[in-house]
Amino acid sequence: MKIIAVVVTYNRLELLKRNIACLRANRPLDAIVVVNNGSIDGTTAWLASEPGLHVVNQANVGGSGGFYTGIREACRLDADWIWCMDDDVFPRPDCLESLLRHAGRSDVGMLAPRRLMEGKVYTNDFQALDLTCPFASLYKGKLSKMQVDAPTEICGTAFEGPFIRREVVEKIGLPKKELFIFCDDTDYCIRTVQAGYKIMYIPEALMDKEKFFSKDTWVERNKKKKWKRFYQVRNSAYLNHHYGKNWAVRYLRGFNGVIGYILIALFTCPFSDAYRLSDIGRFWKAYLDGVNERLGMMK
Repeated sequence: MKIIAVVVTYNRLELLKRNIACLRANRPLDAIVVVNNGSIDGTTAWLASEPGLHVVNQANVGGSGGFYTGIREACRLDADWIWCMDDDVFPRPDCLESLLRHAGRSDVGMLAPRRLMEGKVYTNDFQALDLTCPFASLYKGKLSKMQVDAPTEICGTAFEGPFIRREVVEKIGLPKKELFIFCDDTDYCIRTVQAGYKIMYIPEALMDKEKFFSKDTWVERNKKKKWKRFYQVRNSAYLNHHYGKNWAVRYLRGFNGVIGYILIALFTCPFSDAYRLSDIGRFWKAYLDGVNERLGMMK
């Protein structure tokens, strides 16, 4: 069995160094593929100086484009299992070993580790999708609301440590790179389950996750994350349109989501510079792009 880790990084050199050190402590790992999405913070030079890494340097095509490239490269290197993650998660030394204990079932296509943030369970994994009610969340059975102490079947996880069987990639293809950032992992999980594979959450397989923006004010945090909100609106609208079972889910659920952001922008822009009036048009365009399934990098 050949196991290859895929790490996607962009301008977070110190986090990447810690991530690689943690991966090197895991056994049995045959190779580490690092996809460098156009970093300009010294990452490229550091990666060139590090032995034993398989590095792919490319332009910044987002996390989606990074995992597209990384998983494709791992398959080219004949991986049997592909361990995917961003640079801000840190697998504990026995994480891979814990995942491998559950890799023997032929119906399991993906294994998801448990993430911890400052020692507390951090999860956005979920057990089911609601594709029929536009006023409910897309995500049902969220593990964040449960006490989970044993391997549990789920239908969605994040690209923060999923362990993916090569056979799944051969059957459903690569992640949708056109999403750029956000919802690419949910889309990939949906496709995995629709292809007949199970996804299992493994609570004894532990990874630590970096915490961001904890000391920022509301304004500072939203100014830093605003560009991501547009992708979140568009890609959520895309998911609901593409997989929704009725007209209401395909159009109304995404509309409900974008209205929330529009109202926040409308009522806060007179009092702060977190949002501007021009953002309202950008949010609306993001929604329209999503329901029309126009993807790619947003301008």
